[in-house]
Parts: sequence; structure tokens; C-alpha cells
Amino acid sequence: MAHLASDAMGGRLTATPGNEAAAVYIAEQFRRHGLRGAGAGGSFRHAVDLVVAAQDAGNTLQTRAGTEAEAAELSRDFIPAPFSASGSAAGPVVFAGFGITADGLEHDDYRHADLAGKVVLVLDHEPGEFDPQSPFAGIVTSEHGAAIRKALAAQRRGAAAVAIAPDVHNHTRWWTVPDLAGRFWPRSQPRVPRYQLAAWLDRVQIPVVRISASLAERLAGAAGRTLQELGAHAETAGGGTVVELPDVELEVTVRVRHATTPVDNVVGLIEGADPELRDEWIIICAHYDHEGVIGDRIFNGGDDNASGVAGLLEIAEAYGVAAAGGRRPRRSILLAAWNAEEQGLLGAWGYTEEPLAPLEDTVAVINMDMIGRSEEVPAGGGYRFAGLEPQTAESNRNAVNIIGSTYSDDLRAATGAANRSAGLDLRFRYDNNRSNLLRRSDHWPFLFNAVPAIFVHTGLHPDYHTERDHPDTLEYEKMARVVRLVYELSRDLAEGGPRPAFNPPAP
Repeated sequence: MAHLASDAMGGRLTATPGNEAAAVYIAEQFRRHGLRGAGAGGSFRHAVDLVVAAQDAGNTLQTRAGTEAEAAELSRDFIPAPFSASGSAAGPVVFAGFGITADGLEHDDYRHADLAGKVVLVLDHEPGEFDPQSPFAGIVTSEHGAAIRKALAAQRRGAAAVAIAPDVHNHTRWWTVPDLAGRFWPRSQPRVPRYQLAAWLDRVQIPVVRISASLAERLAGAAGRTLQELGAHAETAGGGTVVELPDVELEVTVRVRHATTPVDNVVGLIEGADPELRDEWIIICAHYDHEGVIGDRIFNGGDDNASGVAGLLEIAEAYGVAAAGGRRPRRSILLAAWNAEEQGLLGAWGYTEEPLAPLEDTVAVINMDMIGRSEEVPAGGGYRFAGLEPQTAESNRNAVNIIGSTYSDDLRAATGAANRSAGLDLRFRYDNNRSNLLRRSDHWPFLFNAVPAIFVHTGLHPDYHTERDHPDTLEYEKMARVVRLVYELSRDLAEGGPRPAFNPPAP
């Protein structure tokens, strides 16, 4: 703990010397405890390519309504999406709601649509995001609402290009194009580059732009519609039908370049002893990156997430000692320290794109993120605590949150059984909560890919994402019991028996 969260690590920001120093340290500890390198060539590294986008000259957009043409202004009326492919496209404009295809939620905005050669206009965000009964409710956009997934869904149906507009019917305020230009295309180098996952960008083959509400309104108006009217149509349960915008065309050219930044997850394997079960893996994981340095403030990330990595290393030692004594588990266990969690779970997403064993052979994932404190939510605590009820640390001294269990009844039951010696108060909560904690840590990419997974988390507190998150604020006796719970659960899962079934909650 003291080493991982020391000033020498510089806050472990992704792709910095401190982040690399943490990776070296974790790999060395895995090696010392007898784990086998699970990466290429027996290394302890699992490579993930991140990308930072930059604009080149020549980004243009022109609309045509009947015989009238209008040249849009870059950074006022439109900007290229950072994940867009470079190229040109033109075609008639159709409106496709929020542009979401989510089979598990029984929602498809492209139902029966022929988008071949068309420019697809979609809205940002999601339907029903302020409706507590909606599967899309919450303060954080779900994976289905990600702009790149909307673009890929349209691309699969033959779209020539995609234009994303603000959902003005849901919001009184929204990101303007100048706002987005400053966010996505800053004039000066930001402290933290806006990383994207290269594996995702490689799939995008069409131009994608974000356009202003006023430009979208003009497109709708040229077809005798209003943006509010189209927005109301987009809220149709299960997804609305695609709306043609007669005599409205859009021509776009995008010129962007993508620079690659390679980073690493750190991975070590305890190979299973049973020849029939060793190809089935349990993953125990924690992210090792944090927020870095701002001015003279070092964000050491003691609880977030040196605590989880320290737990990972303790479990590595326990399995290493057992293996050295001839007591290996029947199933294999991968211990993984993910990178770039703070940039959008990119290390874990990168693993699900290029897993070391097929995801269908992954029995379960146990993710430790912030396991060293007791949850404390102040009244009026601001955005960091949005969606959470005020509560005191004292009320949570023996509690640990188990998030994600509604996706596997079997894994929930196994977690309860594994608590036999830790004796913790297991709080199975936050799976359906506006805080969206369900989607805010590295278990989520696995749940999204139908792998049973839980997030073991002792809760947020006022030092979360501040320079006050030091190792001396942690509750080490409690943390040890949380690690004991994770170890016992992994051991139970690894010793055979039926695999936990994946049964997501009904939409």
C-alpha cells in the first residue's frame, strides 16, 4: 500500500512514468509469488492500444434542402467525432431516434430500416433517461448510449455517415458545438489526453459528426418537422421507426488522424490442476491507475485503488504459497491489474476485445475497487455522490457493497457462502441506482459481455478523487476481511462445481 500510493508513483496516471513504475512493481510481485506470466511470450503484460485524435485541415459539411444549399461552419455548426473515420460521404438524411440497438433491453431504433447510402441523424443520450422505470435511467449514459456504438449500429445497416444532435426535448441545457470543440478538440494539450480504445476505432469506417441543435432544427424544418417533434417520436417504447426527411441531403468530409499510445494491463496466472477444468478461468482484478498530479497536488489514490491492488497481491501470495505446497485450484485463476480505468475502463474493455482465454470460458470475475474505507455520503455532496443517499461511515463499518449480483443468482449465493470467515455485512445494492455504480468499474465490460461478475466495493467517501486519499486513512482490519472474502469466493469457484449462470435482470 505505502509503495503503490507513495508520492514517488506520481498518482499513477495512465501512460506516465509513475503508472509504468506501478506496473513494474505489480509484475515483480506476481513473479515473486510464483505466478506465471499470462501475456504474450510468458510476459506479465497484456497490451492495450489507446488512441488520441487530432483534426487535420479539410473538415466540411454542407446541407441541401430542395434547391437551397448551406455550408456549415466548423466548430460552430459541427465538429468531427474523435472516433470518426476520415473520408467523405453524401446522401439523403433520415432520422433514427437515439440510434440505439439494445437486444437485451428490447430496444431497436433501426427496426426494419434500410439505411444504405443514407446519412443518419440521431440524438445524443438515451430514451427515458429521467424515468426511474426506464432501463436507460441514471446519471451516467449506459453503454448503449455511447456515440461510437450508435455510429457502429448505423454502419452495420449500410449508413453512409452519421450526424449526432443534442436531445433538446430532454434537456434545458446541453453541450453546444463550441463546448464540444473545446472538450474534444482542445487548442492546448490537456493534462489528461482524451484516450479512446483503438480496437473500437478500428471498426469505424464512415464519417461521424456532431452537429448543433440549430443545424438539426434546420434539417428537420426543411422537411416540415421540428426537433422537439422528432425527439418525442424517439421516446417510443422499444424504439421508433426511422423517419424520412424528404428532399434533405447532407454532404460531409472528415479529416482526422489517430496517434496510438500503448499501455499495459498486468496479468499473472495460477494454472488449474484439473486437466478437464483448467481451461476455465476465474478472474480476480483491480485497476492500478489513478488521477496523477494537478499542480502541486499529488492524487495518491490510496483507497482508489491501491487498496484493491494490495488485495490482489495478497491473494497472489496466498495462491502462490498454496501452489508451492502442491495445492493448486482445479480451475485456473487469472490475477489482473487493469490500466486506464479512470479514462473509461479502457484496460478492462481492451481485455474483453482481446482476452487471454475465451470469454465463454471465463467462469466469473471478481473486481476489487476501493475496498479500504467505510462508505460515507455527505448530504449535498455534489456530483461525485449523485444518486446516493446520505449515510455515515459509522453506519457502514462492517459493510461491503456487492454490485452486479443481479446478473447471476448463483454468484450472489456463492458470495454469501464465501463470507463464512470474513463475517462482513454484505450489501447487495446499487445494481439499479441512479449513481450508476454498476457501470463505473472494471467488472462492467464483463457483465456487458454476458460474463458473471461482481464489484466488491466498500463505498465512496469525501476523500474520493481528492489529494486526501492517502494510505493512512484506510481501515486495514476491515480491508483484510474484504480480501479474505474475495479469496474464499475465488477458491470456492475454482474448486469445481457448476459454473454460475448468467441471468441478467429483466428490462
